[in-house]
Amino acid sequence: MHLPILRAGQPYTSLDRLAVAHIATGQPLAQVSQANRGLIARDLAAQERNHQALQALSVAELVAICQRAADLFLHAELPLGDDSQTPDDYVAQVSATTGLPQSLARANMDKIHRVGVEMPAVLSGLTRGLDLTVLDDGPSPLHFSSHAQALGCILPSNSPGVHALWLPAIPLKIPLVLKPGREEPWTPYRIAQSLIAAGCPPQALNYYPTDHGGSTEILLRCNRSLLFGGGPTVAPWRDDPRVQLHGPGRSKIIIGADKIDQWEHYLDLMVASIASNGGRSCLNASGVWVPAHGRAIATALGERLSQIQARPLDDPQAQIAAFSNPAVAHQISALIDGQLGDDAQDTARGQGERVAETGGCTFLNPTLIHASDWQHPLANTEYLFPFASVVEVPQEEMVTRIGPTLVATALTEDEDLTRQLLAAPHIERLNLGPIPTHEIAWDQPHEGNLFDFLYQQRALQRRAG
Repeated sequence: MHLPILRAGQPYTSLDRLAVAHIATGQPLAQVSQANRGLIARDLAAQERNHQALQALSVAELVAICQRAADLFLHAELPLGDDSQTPDDYVAQVSATTGLPQSLARANMDKIHRVGVEMPAVLSGLTRGLDLTVLDDGPSPLHFSSHAQALGCILPSNSPGVHALWLPAIPLKIPLVLKPGREEPWTPYRIAQSLIAAGCPPQALNYYPTDHGGSTEILLRCNRSLLFGGGPTVAPWRDDPRVQLHGPGRSKIIIGADKIDQWEHYLDLMVASIASNGGRSCLNASGVWVPAHGRAIATALGERLSQIQARPLDDPQAQIAAFSNPAVAHQISALIDGQLGDDAQDTARGQGERVAETGGCTFLNPTLIHASDWQHPLANTEYLFPFASVVEVPQEEMVTRIGPTLVATALTEDEDLTRQLLAAPHIERLNLGPIPTHEIAWDQPHEGNLFDFLYQQRALQRRAG
């Protein structure tokens, strides 16, 4: 099959194509047309025309379109180039090229559906309850101007659920310029087709599979972009205010001294936070920071996580993802082993090796590190499989030592520690109480605030005559 480029919603076939293969068999599943840098630059010169197509509809109409699209995404047979794609086809294709088990691919499909259905609550959270008719009615005492004519999105291949982050751009009247991940062209294409089928102006949807140069062109020409990737990918753009970075999350569970003696009560929460979605999300906990009982917690967590073992991708009980490149799995495992020693032990290795082969695929089984020193390189790192470290630090040092943290779940009722956590600028999202790090509230921004990123409030005064 062939996935075309979408230029203002219209399919376009390129002579330059990239094959996307099944990770178990190596057989090509699809040819994906590639957009070169010149084509992207030429198209993005017409951003204003595409922007106007969304301005013609009200926010309420666009919200309704997103809700219809959510149901189509979950249930409908939709165009896929010259072919079509059923929901079951989509699940099998995502799993086959990314290594995500089919059960998790379907769970991520449900997540995207829920975001579309819950779009009113999502927008309310992003705008803090703002009446969004202000984006419809033109000049008023409360006036917002957009920073960009389009939102560029340089997307990953690790988990389909992350695509829910850019969906609110459509009801916020900002067209999308989507660059899919190399191994995961399926989800952004299917979302675009579901939006078009639901009545969204096609001009608002651009889909450019491309190389590094094409990605750079999108980031340079879209005045606002989301960039997903690891540390080296996001580093060159760290100081560019036009680019919102979505890199490693390094999310954490923090247990206060007042709760640490009851740590066994929170084992289920810790396991779920580490292992949900195959450990592939930036919301997954990669650290458990405690003032005491570090070794006992690490031993118990390692035993629990070691019960999660690699299974074939079509196994309904599969909980971890395969690596599309087996060599990467072996390299990561060797890197971890090279850093183990008296000050860092893997407590999840009791029931088998870390690297596992099954169903023709290569996996990394869960790893739980007990790090005796918060400065150890394994104490604050993140990998695309269930990996976490238990780090023991005095409570009074904890908040300053944890470093940048996307989500912190704090298990404490200590008022002083709570105040420190609330004041910490390096914590993006704070859960107070036994809330898994991956649990999302629809009325709260997931990572960053898309509305604040896309719009600014402008002072406006009017006088007749």
